Amino acid sequence: MTFSEILDRVGSMGPFQYLHVTLLALPVLGIANHNLLQIFTATTPVHHCRPPPNASIGPWVLPLDPNGKPEKCLRFVHLPNASLPNDTQRATEPCLDGWIYNSTRDTIVIEWDLVCSSNKLKEMAQSIFMAGILVGGPVIGELSDRFGRKPILTWSYLMLAASGSGAAFSPSLPVYMIFRFLCGCSISGISLSTVILNVEWVPTSMRAISSTSIGYCYTIGQFILSGLAYAIPQWRWLQLTSSAPFFIFSLLSWWVPESIRWLVLSGKYSKALKTLQRVATFNGKKEEGKKLTIEELKFNLQKDITSAKVKYGLSDLFRVSILRRVTFCLSLAWFSTGFAYYSLAMGVEEFGVNIYILQIIFGGVDIPAKFITILSLSYLGRRITQSFLLLLAGGAILALIFVPSEMQLLRTALAVFGKGCLSGSFSCLFLYTSELYPTVLRQTGMGISNVWARVGSMIAPLVKITGELQPFIPNVIFGTTALLGGSAAFFLLETLNRPLPETIEDIQNWHKQVQKTKQESEAEKASQIIPLKTGG
Repeated sequence: MTFSEILDRVGSMGPFQYLHVTLLALPVLGIANHNLLQIFTATTPVHHCRPPPNASIGPWVLPLDPNGKPEKCLRFVHLPNASLPNDTQRATEPCLDGWIYNSTRDTIVIEWDLVCSSNKLKEMAQSIFMAGILVGGPVIGELSDRFGRKPILTWSYLMLAASGSGAAFSPSLPVYMIFRFLCGCSISGISLSTVILNVEWVPTSMRAISSTSIGYCYTIGQFILSGLAYAIPQWRWLQLTSSAPFFIFSLLSWWVPESIRWLVLSGKYSKALKTLQRVATFNGKKEEGKKLTIEELKFNLQKDITSAKVKYGLSDLFRVSILRRVTFCLSLAWFSTGFAYYSLAMGVEEFGVNIYILQIIFGGVDIPAKFITILSLSYLGRRITQSFLLLLAGGAILALIFVPSEMQLLRTALAVFGKGCLSGSFSCLFLYTSELYPTVLRQTGMGISNVWARVGSMIAPLVKITGELQPFIPNVIFGTTALLGGSAAFFLLETLNRPLPETIEDIQNWHKQVQKTKQESEAEKASQIIPLKTGG
């Protein structure tokens, strides 16, 4: 008897599972708030130099940039007997007395003057947040294996609530960055535990539905963020409002049961049995729960216990040729998806459209994008779907280079289309990666893949800085990388309607079978070619 069969005995899809998935999904609504928060808390408003204190009373005239607009980072040197203010021969100087901002919002850019020579610090703050997600993955993953999924989930909720609230009261930018880094770490803990506890307690037939439901909560969270940002123009209050609910989620998480597999593998059989019996009672199968014994639990999960003793590591991903290919291609696909996704998701203010409306559109495109992706995965296959999603996204990003900034509608449409393709790419990758790696290396493979996605999302804000050299450079980099990721996906195996590989030998035999079939197909085509007779 497997764990799935034990779960059937205590109720595989009853009231407990619905409540369990709901409790895991609700906090995901707030994860989107933190991932995309700087769209609103770090908006750069229209600004210009503050006049010097000793400037004469009257209209303050600024130098003009090449486009005929007032300079944002320069002002005329104030001299009492100078010629007319708009004289092109007058000397200019940096904004020595700060800036005047034309904005109804209060942001970290305004508070700490993150403009002109300091504008790189805005992108650095987002990269540090993404670095926290990157670092938190392996660190909190190790803690999760040692102390359990549930306590790490509860601790991650508390950590996000505390560090997010700390960011709201930060007295300086460095302190703000430290707290945002901790927010990123805690989000990794929440994501990891949520995925495991969802898969653990839901039957195989319902995993896709429950996972998709939780994923759509992230989409809904993007709508909530737009509403909150519109209602709360002060960045500190918006930061606090996005963080405080996680104190409540940490209390609710005490009801979430621990992973049974983790309890069994940790030797906590009594606690595992009590947890199963509590679930059986909640699902109206109390008598079935009472029939379970510790001996039965040990016997039926012996296979899991035995397989857990055989350790496979990162080196195994590169020891076998087919696994090396899978790892390289998937890593490039994950990196390019995370890299390009956050270039669009965090670039809302660049398109000259109302950021609240555009954020709703950016969130809304995920709904049809994920639905179309699921249909494509089911009928066209994983490889084709993954390849074309990244190729289309790369094409859309590169197309932005040739669309002038005045054509805001077309630029916005291309950005929304690209973002939808990348959202679909994420959905495809989670499924495709879990199907390509054998069971003995699936967790390791998912881990290394996620790391590359986080590296991409961390580097994306820094690449945006290259736009200061030439505006088209970031889009060239983002679009080309997406095209490379899509091309790499063509070299992967197709997993549609195939059983999951359990061992390394399984995927080797699978690869050999594909190669043999391909050779037979080519030989058959060659035999059908009739040579043309040349005239004597």
